[in-house]
Amino acid sequence: MTPRELIEAWVTAFNEGDADKIAAFYAQNAVNHQVANEPVVGKEAIYQMFADEFASAEMVCIIENIFTDGSWAILEWKDPLGLRGCGFFQIENNLIVFQRGYWDKLSFLRAHGLPIPSE
Repeated sequence: MTPRELIEAWVTAFNEGDADKIAAFYAQNAVNHQVANEPVVGKEAIYQMFADEFASAEMVCIIENIFTDGSWAILEWKDPLGLRGCGFFQIENNLIVFQRGYWDKLSFLRAHGLPIPSE
């Protein structure tokens, strides 16, 4: 599977809101760092992160662009609420070993009617 095909399949699983399916895309020691949050390390922790997120908000990822360079893929996305972001994925042996995502957490919380933590 090419990095582009893997990211397209990842988006399909993400849009199904299935933490088991999406966790299957990650290597055992993968790191998922959404820059608005602390890095999440390990497949089980990444599964739990997605399970918690899917339980708290209905999220939809619409692909705007996918760029690839060797073992890297960059996903530029939007959602129906007007949120936008991008994710960088390093892929080895058809598994995500590193992911970094950039998006506006405050806009996300407001759009989904979730509590905004006090400082």
